[in-house]
Amino acid sequence: MQSWTLWSPVAFGAGAALYLALPREPVAIVAYGMLALAAALFWGVRRFALGRAATVALVLVAFAVAGFSAAKLRTQAVRAPVAPAGGGVRLIEGFVVDIASPGQGGPRVLLAPIRISGLAPAETPIRVRVTLRDDETLPAPGKAVALKGMVNAPPPPASPGSYDFARDAFFDGVGGVGFALTPVERLAQVEHPPWRLALEMKVNAVRWALAKRIVAEMGVESGGLAAAMVTGHEAFVPQEQVDDLRASGLAHIISISGLHMAIVGGFAFAATRLLIAAWPWAALRISSKKVAAAVGLAAVVAYLIVSGAPSPAERAAITAGAAFLAILVDRRAISLHTLAIAALAILALQPEAVTQPGFQMSFAATAALVALAEAWPRPPKEINTPWPIRAIQAVGVWLAASIGASFVAGLATGPFAMQHFNRVSTFGLVANLLTAPISSFLMMPALAVGAVLAPLGLGGPPLAAAGLAIDTMNMIASWVARLPNSQIIYASAPAWTLPAAFVGVLWLCLWRGPLRWIGLPLALSVWLCPRPPAPDAWIAADGSSVAVRRGQTAVLLRPDAKLFAAELWARRRGLTPAAADARESAYDCDRWSCAPRKGSEDPRIAAIFTRRASTIDKKQPLFCKWAEVVVVRGEAGACPKALTLTAAHFARGGSAELYRTASGWKVVWAQDLRGQRPWSWSP
Repeated sequence: MQSWTLWSPVAFGAGAALYLALPREPVAIVAYGMLALAAALFWGVRRFALGRAATVALVLVAFAVAGFSAAKLRTQAVRAPVAPAGGGVRLIEGFVVDIASPGQGGPRVLLAPIRISGLAPAETPIRVRVTLRDDETLPAPGKAVALKGMVNAPPPPASPGSYDFARDAFFDGVGGVGFALTPVERLAQVEHPPWRLALEMKVNAVRWALAKRIVAEMGVESGGLAAAMVTGHEAFVPQEQVDDLRASGLAHIISISGLHMAIVGGFAFAATRLLIAAWPWAALRISSKKVAAAVGLAAVVAYLIVSGAPSPAERAAITAGAAFLAILVDRRAISLHTLAIAALAILALQPEAVTQPGFQMSFAATAALVALAEAWPRPPKEINTPWPIRAIQAVGVWLAASIGASFVAGLATGPFAMQHFNRVSTFGLVANLLTAPISSFLMMPALAVGAVLAPLGLGGPPLAAAGLAIDTMNMIASWVARLPNSQIIYASAPAWTLPAAFVGVLWLCLWRGPLRWIGLPLALSVWLCPRPPAPDAWIAADGSSVAVRRGQTAVLLRPDAKLFAAELWARRRGLTPAAADARESAYDCDRWSCAPRKGSEDPRIAAIFTRRASTIDKKQPLFCKWAEVVVVRGEAGACPKALTLTAAHFARGGSAELYRTASGWKVVWAQDLRGQRPWSWSP
């Protein structure tokens, strides 16, 4: 028997996804009209005696319409100014809101601008993320600072159809990103910030102080990862550890999400029940289960605050909170109905989460694990069994459950890892099985106790235990990451396969009976669908970098610029970056240009990477004589015979992929796929 209420968050999410996929932004009145339509559908279902099929169909349509409306209203609520591109060097004065995760360029901070030179107050973004110089000492949250730097709008997709950072930044309120050109200076006299911003900065200052205390207590090798798992600050995690964790399939341990919330909440729940059971007077008079659920809920809320409440942590806290609330109202804590309520609450608050890999993977994995738990056989308990046999049976059951859970979760999240990140950890199941007991029974409980006791100066012993667990986990990650073929690159499948896989996974989890296996082909669509032909070349969104496909490798014509974007494009197309000497053997390059040598078998693509008119005027006529494609970062005229792409094209279209066809070159632009939305500006 199928419970159609489980499909309500799926329908709600489908409506939100439809809104986010529109090529143009609908007017606000559409949201209110569709909200009224959803209310009318709900009223009609309650008012008229319809058949089951009609009732189910209308209810799901109503949820889909409500999801569309919620996404549009969310967009209206978070709309804020975005920094213009090409503004040059600006003076930025503002408050340090938080320490952001470091990037390839160095440490980063999140600022609440007081003023930005050249921008009127109405044009000033409410949040700006700035990359500081490598030798810069990170200022603590709450400090008022000033610096000179470049500020632009959040970057567009690195390649057509890839991850759109600008959309996530839009919903996070980040209207500008940039990098500092001068050291950070303290501002002596500033106006007091609004009370909400002041409260946020005080909380973040406590988090940052706790992170530094943990690192000072444990050392960078262990403390960096510990600080990230407790406070969400990843500034101290060594890059080598990040690479090993990613290659071994353990990168999820860094980001605070469902695993962390479940362990912290579960530890608080189990510890409270144990304490009550150890006190006979309390055990006879109060419901230990409900008291423990209340303590677990409080622990989840406290952990959410300490972690800085990033979106993944918020979603995990809602899911864990729904489970504890279910216990308080005498309902099953772990069930698909509880998960459906949590998912609906998350999507109502953050409709944009439906497009984010974190939500997709978390929801799919949780649904698969809950479905597995409901289907797991429960043999009757034996009476008077000797304890050695019971111990062996318990170990066997735990091992089988761990293997089953890791295997099912891996299968559920596999399509999303392949499509979004284009890599799969070959031995991820082994790594997760080896680290699961370490993280569940030692690392996270010890970190929870250590974080509470550290401000009192008593966190040494639990943090030392957590450090031992982290060192062991890093050792496992390093070993797995260095196994042959530990990580396999997969090209992205056609765009339709990911929604199909999501529906297939959910169908397998939510449907009951033999018909559930209808969802299996859909769930495997990302794995089985043939990949489209890879493009012959890629151009960065501002024309500052070009890559050319050579077989199954990508030759970077300017490897010192836009390296992250080039590597992202290569992985998405199933390519690996070519060796450093691949460019030199086939291309004649200098600091500002690059062109293939005569006799090269690569496509005849020449590029000028400067906006300087004198250099363009000198080199373009030479390239136009024999190149098939000429890429010019600055303003230039068209070549008589060659396809010419200039700054005007990139400003309008963003990044591009080039395909060589029988009739000439075909260009696919990122901006055409993004549409005209509040977050889809041209670079």
